[in-house]
Amino acid sequence: MGNRLSRIYTRTGDKGETGLSSGRRVSKDHPRIEAIGEVDTLNSQLGLLLAELAESAQSCAGLDEVIGVLTPCQHRLFDLGGELAMPEYQVVDMQEIERLEAAIDLWNDELGPLKNFILPGGSRLVAQAHICRSFARGAERRAQTLNGEEPLREELLAYLNRLSDLLFVAARLIARRQGVDEVLWQAAKKS
Repeated sequence: MGNRLSRIYTRTGDKGETGLSSGRRVSKDHPRIEAIGEVDTLNSQLGLLLAELAESAQSCAGLDEVIGVLTPCQHRLFDLGGELAMPEYQVVDMQEIERLEAAIDLWNDELGPLKNFILPGGSRLVAQAHICRSFARGAERRAQTLNGEEPLREELLAYLNRLSDLLFVAARLIARRQGVDEVLWQAAKKS
């Protein structure tokens, strides 16, 4: 895929533009670059979650399963960013979306129905999973903005949507596996 970087800086972006794989130059706040940036941020946050899960896995049974499901997501996000940069590079497919859906269904069966709104928190891992979910929603919004100008493949958009769902369920599962109570939303008391 693409060219390998032998030099990190090129000085070609110093005036607020960047190059796409097609040779086209766009502003650094172009919807395509915004979407690429949000996917990159999500990938970085997911990397942090995976590192923290690995640290906790020795003392908390069941986190290895979460790591096993989320680790490929980091690679697919890199692929997805590649497709945003080079639309001819198409790797994320329906099989990967179905993999996420299968994990969501399996974990939801263990968790049971959600009876109240929950807030991010309860433990550092749970909060980090919710941060990743929030970034997944942001990446999805940026991709939808780009899709309004330059149509994207349905699989790319569906993957980001399903990943945010997976991260929500993962946050709940992590809480359960850690034996931590979910933080339930409490409505403001009317005076």
